Amino acid sequence: MDNEKKEQVKEPFFTQDEAAVLKQMQTSEEGLTSQEAEKRIAEYGPNQLDEGKTKSLLMKFLDQFKDFMIIVLLVAAVVSGVFGDISDAVIILVVVILNAVLGVVQEAKAEEAINALREMSSPEAKVRRDGTVVSLKSDQLVPGDIVLLEAGNIVPADLRLIEIASLQIEEAGLTGESVPVDKELTILEDVKAGIGDRTNMAFMNSNVTYGRGEGIVVGTGMSTEVGHIAEMLASTEETMTPLQNNLNRLGKYLTVAILVIAVVMFVVGMLNGREWLDMLLTSISLAVAAIPEGLPAIVTIILALGTQKMAKRKALVRKLPAVETLGSTDIICSDKTGTLTMNKMTVEKMYFNGQIQDNEEPIDMQTPVLRSMVYANDTQISGDGTLIGDPTETALIQFALNKGVDVVAALKKEPRVAEVPFDSERKLMSTVHKQEDGKFLIAAKGAPDELLKRCTKIDRNGTIEPLDEETKQAILDMNHDLATQALRVLSMAYKVVDNMPTDISSAGLEQELVYAGMTGMIDPEREEAKDAVRVAREAGIRPIMITGDHRDTAEAIAKRLGILEEQQKDGVITGAELDEISDADFATRVKDYSVYARVSPQHKVRIVKAWQKAGKIVAMTGDGVNDAPALKTADIGIGMGITGTEVSKGASDMVLADDNFSTIVVAVEEGRKVFSNIQKSIQYLLSANLGEVLTLFIATLLGWSILAPVHILWINLVTDTFPAIALGLEPAEADSMKQPPRGKKATFFSNGVLSSIIYQGILEGGITLFVYWWATHNPVHVGNNELIHSDALTMAFITLGLLQLFHAFNVKSVEKSLFTVGFFKNKMFNLAILVSGALLAVVVLVPGLNDAFKVSHLDLQQWLLVLGASFSIIPIVEIIKIGLRAVHKKG
Repeated sequence: MDNEKKEQVKEPFFTQDEAAVLKQMQTSEEGLTSQEAEKRIAEYGPNQLDEGKTKSLLMKFLDQFKDFMIIVLLVAAVVSGVFGDISDAVIILVVVILNAVLGVVQEAKAEEAINALREMSSPEAKVRRDGTVVSLKSDQLVPGDIVLLEAGNIVPADLRLIEIASLQIEEAGLTGESVPVDKELTILEDVKAGIGDRTNMAFMNSNVTYGRGEGIVVGTGMSTEVGHIAEMLASTEETMTPLQNNLNRLGKYLTVAILVIAVVMFVVGMLNGREWLDMLLTSISLAVAAIPEGLPAIVTIILALGTQKMAKRKALVRKLPAVETLGSTDIICSDKTGTLTMNKMTVEKMYFNGQIQDNEEPIDMQTPVLRSMVYANDTQISGDGTLIGDPTETALIQFALNKGVDVVAALKKEPRVAEVPFDSERKLMSTVHKQEDGKFLIAAKGAPDELLKRCTKIDRNGTIEPLDEETKQAILDMNHDLATQALRVLSMAYKVVDNMPTDISSAGLEQELVYAGMTGMIDPEREEAKDAVRVAREAGIRPIMITGDHRDTAEAIAKRLGILEEQQKDGVITGAELDEISDADFATRVKDYSVYARVSPQHKVRIVKAWQKAGKIVAMTGDGVNDAPALKTADIGIGMGITGTEVSKGASDMVLADDNFSTIVVAVEEGRKVFSNIQKSIQYLLSANLGEVLTLFIATLLGWSILAPVHILWINLVTDTFPAIALGLEPAEADSMKQPPRGKKATFFSNGVLSSIIYQGILEGGITLFVYWWATHNPVHVGNNELIHSDALTMAFITLGLLQLFHAFNVKSVEKSLFTVGFFKNKMFNLAILVSGALLAVVVLVPGLNDAFKVSHLDLQQWLLVLGASFSIIPIVEIIKIGLRAVHKKG
């Protein structure tokens, strides 16, 4: 059906006058007729967002099997089953299916973003149809409808405004700008003006905070700005996380290596005169044994444990691989409003009595500037103390409350009896209050330059003096100074008259006023954000601010947070300036900018992609609808749990439950720990499997029958699983947040892990072969070759198993000494080693089980040799680590 919809008119309506827009939309100020509206809804479809394609539960389950490592394991399971090794096949299948189920559970909400966008639509809208105003469901709106707006409404479609009365609309969800926009009917000339600058437009899902207005519907459904975001979300491909890429690469490397070893072993066996079928089965058995079949499950478990840790620290992970991704992050692109700042306007500076006043100074209702800001104010205070109204006005009332002023009592004492509402043209508002002495107070507030024009006097410490030109200029200079600090400045004035004014208008009230002072307000940075930025920088992560707010505001906040240096003159770019740069040019210049102001959703995606093309792993934080496409494009999207829209949460990989930027730093540390622990588990598993492969391979070359398939299976089952999972609970290494990000090119084999796997695997194989050789050349059962072979096989079996358990201590750190890292800090690890050791020993010590496993009892001398040889891997590796540290210290 979507393909049959008539395409809506796409024009820069903000550059056209009302008459031209009415003509384009084939409508009039009286609105459409019901018949015409029915015709258009049939042509354009309802005013709602497309659902997008959703996957069935079965498809989500099948998607879990697209991973290369999983495919290799499934092939191994089939081969094992065909050649009679049913137990191994069953174990592999159970692991793979469990891994898939966990993946589906964690990603069950993958399509939430589009659905949440659809649910955000306004349920009702006032529309002029057939010349009368009717209330309709917003999905019934069509292009050309005339919509009426008033405070409290959600804008139901994209509108070109044709009539306004002090209309203010909060568009933070779309633009990131924290302050409501004063709407004007002025025709814009810049065709490329960003959403935040289109002051004669109203956009779907934004909120009317003040005044009223009328507008022509120029876009519905997917043709709105929100619809465009939904389209971007639907078309944005999910990026593979570094962890997923690493696991795929690991699977490919292992497959090639194992196939080569199996083929070489088959050929060598044939050259030694072995039966081809026997060698084929032996080679396949070796290949299956070499595959770390528990690895996907162990990785999943370590990630799941990481999600639990993060959840306790207010970081909620929606997709398992995202746990690790933050640890490799090079760039954190953060939205400003509500993420780095509080999304709450706050009075920061006050100017009265000719100087900037410290906010800590006491001030009360006898101070004219405070009195005027409280009275010339439309904020409502609810029964529970909540402030309702324009964020700028509520900031003024909150300031008064913080100073101990009883605002409600003050307004009862001197009630408002008349007013001249705020008007976006004159940029002022005034109220009239009856005083206890019978006189009347006129309080006014507004733009400093406009209010000064109406002032003839100034209040200095309670003395009213004439306002001369020199003083006016000093006030204007202070206004400029505060504005350059990105503060939103408002001035206050007043006058007292004997009688109730008869002319309640701007001309009647706003003349010959007494200037009282001004306030500078800002959406302040979060207290903890500055420290979080510092810690991120120490960890080698570059914070980038991306906002829809004005350039000066963004630059000021960035400097206060430490994203920009205090004296830095560059590093800031606007969306309009970014439009002038080609993608190729921007790819080379993206490193020059740390702050992006007045940007659109397309810009945010472009910035993320530019950093990704530069080879960086990018995290994007955000809370608005406008952040959703970039959140989905980034390597890891981080939504805000409290202030965030459902759209931004649905598009995110992780959600901050406390909206606290510093929680990201905590999550980064946890992510680095998770990767390090996965790396340790892989080092442990692959060095153990390499030890097994070398043992079997060399034994085959020498004609030794050293280990049966059941022995390899039991060792893998007992020694691989518990210690490998327990390694996932290792605490973060002390210097983890002092290291630079490992980068996109890093793999599980980076930072010395590959060389460690190789030399440690060789050690395990060599020690096992040595014990077998010793057992066959120092027989206890002289002349009984069968018993000699049984003892030798038993000793090799126990040695290989215990070697792996002792070796687990070595992999707590690639280079650091075990004495530095600590033997027994991880209680679960200690328990895992004890349980695995007991399970390994029980098959030798318990009568009946030793017959089933074809092993024999050992005497004290044999046990001492086995234990000594197994433990020897710890001091040997410690000596090698001393050499490695010495080499690295020399660079």
